[in-house]
Amino acid sequence: MTGVNKSELVASVAEKSQQTATAVAAVLDAFEAAVVSSVAGGDKVVLPGFLSFERAERAARTGRNPSTGETMNIAAATVPRIKAGKAFRDAVAR
Repeated sequence: MTGVNKSELVASVAEKSQQTATAVAAVLDAFEAAVVSSVAGGDKVVLPGFLSFERAERAARTGRNPSTGETMNIAAATVPRIKAGKAFRDAVAR
């Protein structure tokens, strides 16, 4: 299984949208910055049918060090949560 890196994604979007790779890269960078800023500020960003991005709180818990088996406490944390929309999930499931 292979992945698509950012430059390959930019090239694909540029070709499909008939825009320059430079313009697409600038839009992608601006999109990323806007999503990160909004979610970091506590807002939820929703692209209906595609993805939603939000901030979530993970409770403190007890874990185990996989190397030693020793029990350890894992602190509470604020984490990003990304969820695929129904149309995206359905397209992937085909």
